[in-house]
Amino acid sequence: MRVRAGTGPLLVLLLHVLSGARGQYDLCKSLVNTDEGALWEEYACQPKSSSVKDFMRIRVEPIGMTCGNPPERFCTLENPYLCSDECDASNPDLAHPPQLMADRERGGLITYWQSVTWSRFPEPLLANITLTWNKTLELTNDIQVTFEYGRPTVMVLEKSLNHGRTWQPYQYYADDCMEAFNMPAKRVQDLGAANATRVICTERYSRWVGSKNEKAVRFEVRPRLEIFTGPRQANMEALYTRMESVKGLRDFFTFTNLRLRLLRPALGGTYVQRENLLKYFYAISNIEVPARCKCNLHASQCVFTDGNLQCVCEHNTAGQDCSRCKRGYKAKSWKPGSYLPTPNGTPNTCAQAGMSAGSTDCECYGHSNRCSYIDFLNIVTCVSCKHNTRGQNCQHCRLGYFRNASAELDDENVCIECNCNQLGSVHDRCNGTGFCQCKDGAGGAKCDECVPGFYWRQGCVPNVCDDTGVLACQNGGTCLQNQRCLCPSEFKGALCQQSVCEGDKKCSGAATLTLSLAALLCPLLYPLLDAARTVP
Repeated sequence: MRVRAGTGPLLVLLLHVLSGARGQYDLCKSLVNTDEGALWEEYACQPKSSSVKDFMRIRVEPIGMTCGNPPERFCTLENPYLCSDECDASNPDLAHPPQLMADRERGGLITYWQSVTWSRFPEPLLANITLTWNKTLELTNDIQVTFEYGRPTVMVLEKSLNHGRTWQPYQYYADDCMEAFNMPAKRVQDLGAANATRVICTERYSRWVGSKNEKAVRFEVRPRLEIFTGPRQANMEALYTRMESVKGLRDFFTFTNLRLRLLRPALGGTYVQRENLLKYFYAISNIEVPARCKCNLHASQCVFTDGNLQCVCEHNTAGQDCSRCKRGYKAKSWKPGSYLPTPNGTPNTCAQAGMSAGSTDCECYGHSNRCSYIDFLNIVTCVSCKHNTRGQNCQHCRLGYFRNASAELDDENVCIECNCNQLGSVHDRCNGTGFCQCKDGAGGAKCDECVPGFYWRQGCVPNVCDDTGVLACQNGGTCLQNQRCLCPSEFKGALCQQSVCEGDKKCSGAATLTLSLAALLCPLLYPLLDAARTVP
């Protein structure tokens, strides 16, 4: 820290105390005195950890998995022969909807979501619980799921990094890992720095212990972090250093969605008792997810606005995750902040776009950092537009590309390649919605399909025949792949429209007529001949 010359020791002490008082990476900038005067000093920063369950959306699949519609009785594992409990979705006192997994239980009353019972044996009782935030988050402590009436015998916790498009396992749970997943049972305590992100199967939370107090199932995050920080997370600097140096470590704790795949309910320590399936079901009273908004070390606050979590971005960044530079601040490409050097890190601030000599304003939407003044036109224009853009301000797309309607003008993916089919299109350019100009007979957005009446053969060529009636094969001919007619032996021509005897003197019209009449009468004569043979 630079302090103005001549300032007293009290100011130095005050700045030192303020600097030491702040937590690691919880401030994005602070005002400091320097030889040049008061200046803002910027730091890598991130929001504080909190419980994000208040912002999660819950979806239960398949549809109809939640109990109560129609009303249903259920038993308990402790007393499986007393089945007086009931689930009824039409009665608020007896309903168990999904939102009760995330409610704040007050006054000691436990509320919970509950599935239907396992009354469809031998079909497995399978349920998916999907948790969605529409925001990238980072785990900071253990995920805890509280089950009522017994923890599942087999389940999987999964995560998604792309809002549910693809999924990957976080941890497997089973009373017998080898039997359920063909994996040896492991504990997080068995992991070390070299395999801290390993996906394991644990038996710790699935075996029946016969106690109502054994309700929690955890995904142990804190023990994995303590591999680097030591007990009670005493050395956070070691963790932040590892976050920057160990590939995949930071991404391991990052997610957009979580999913619980419930594969087998609690069995009470016995085999499935087919005579009483009303005691097998799932029930979840609480889900805790301690996490922070991922803001790429460019924000210290995350707010809930317009129904979604949003980073309050600093360092001239923008976006829900501060994952791009603000408009006009792309003199250098965007980068996430860095934890190093500790304790303040590197902010990697987006710099304001520069301009060449003679120019007065240079707005290239981040697709160029160089402008030129054209004297005889009296304009400033961007030079060497990147990302397939063109124009005075790099605001248009190059020929062969079109504007991505879902991207902002300063997005690197603002221009999408047309990808016109070379055989079906007139040229490689498309209109503003991505549709190419097609040759006759071709269709589709990329001209890679044929319109009715044409078929594909190194491009679209007209049908020789088809089944529409206009080009239908005549006289019993069959159209083969719209390319030619397969004609009966007595007909020829492109559509079998011409008799082979037409114009042929060797063919006898009378013979042809006789043959035709015989072909017509034979089916009528056969039954009469058969009847005559049977007369005694």
